[in-house]
Amino acid sequence: MKKINIALLGASGSIGQNTLEVLRFHKDRFNLIAASVHRNIKKLEKIIQEFKPRYAVITSEVNYSKKDIKILRGIDGLKEVAALPDVDTVVVATAGTVGVFPTINALRSGKRIALANKETLVSFGGIVKRIESESPGEIIPVDSEHSAIFQLFTRFKREEIQNIILTASGGAFRNLTREDMKRVTMEDALKHPTWNMGKKITVDSATLMNKGLEVIEAYWLFSMDLEHIKVVIHPQSIVHGMLTLKDGAKVAHLSIPDMKIPIQYALTYPERIESPVKNLDLTEIKKLEFYEPDYNRFPLLKLAYDVLKDGGTMPAVMNASNEIAVYAFLDGKIGFLDIERVVFQTVEKHTIIYNPSLHELLEADKWAREYANHLIQEISKEKI
Repeated sequence: MKKINIALLGASGSIGQNTLEVLRFHKDRFNLIAASVHRNIKKLEKIIQEFKPRYAVITSEVNYSKKDIKILRGIDGLKEVAALPDVDTVVVATAGTVGVFPTINALRSGKRIALANKETLVSFGGIVKRIESESPGEIIPVDSEHSAIFQLFTRFKREEIQNIILTASGGAFRNLTREDMKRVTMEDALKHPTWNMGKKITVDSATLMNKGLEVIEAYWLFSMDLEHIKVVIHPQSIVHGMLTLKDGAKVAHLSIPDMKIPIQYALTYPERIESPVKNLDLTEIKKLEFYEPDYNRFPLLKLAYDVLKDGGTMPAVMNASNEIAVYAFLDGKIGFLDIERVVFQTVEKHTIIYNPSLHELLEADKWAREYANHLIQEISKEKI
């Protein structure tokens, strides 16, 4: 059996580390050809020692050199390994907008992209999907919700599907009032009830922005009209996605909340093989609950729907300003509810460009980050 050759971009993050666990479990099926990190050289050293990739990409300015491996740098390095002739699948798990560049190169080079980078579709969805349609490559989603919907989609004819339903745990503050949210801390926000994820996505789960970003991703992945993409709060995080069919039936994808399941499926699709994750025992779960999301307590979810309707550069602006605001919250510069304040004010200030080029989207992203930082400085002054 020919092994699948993998380029893992974003190897030091949560998705990257889970991907390595899958590769470790299936040493007979996968080769790690290339790995990238931003500045976590300690993790890179461990990866090189264990998996012996031929290429490593470092996207920060940190100094590093090593014999017997080719060290590449920055976006150009990511693009190069994404297009290597002997790479079959590129796992794009980098943080931020940088993910769009290796994704585009990998598509044009005929690779499978196991996509875990949200910005690639949230900010650049129209361009990326057009390139995918014109290229020999393919995108397989890694997000647990989109992986679930992807798997369900393959079982039914398109005309049989009425709605996509994305589930959300509700995050750390699903039971808090707006007044309660004024007093929460970073430590509170990072106590996700069911998932173990990176800090940024955990805060996004607490604001429900993460689910808003996933709505936008689902729009591009599955070409469904926005009114047919629904969100429900599901505290147990066992049902990862559902379809409502035209005859009123619902079908669901269930598993324990562990990212190794969707990661492995993206690598092996359409084949299913044994996983390093235990099977779901429904008798241990006892009950599954579902609730309508509260858009008044979590307005960023509603904003995601609105900016997708607006189109053009607006999703990129929302995404960029949210990223800046979340990291400002994590740095203690602003409060939890100030995140949405920064995002809403940045979106309101932006003048939409319709049918934007990649350059225009990148410029909109840059503008949004600068304006969000300006707002954060003003908010910080208010707190003095």
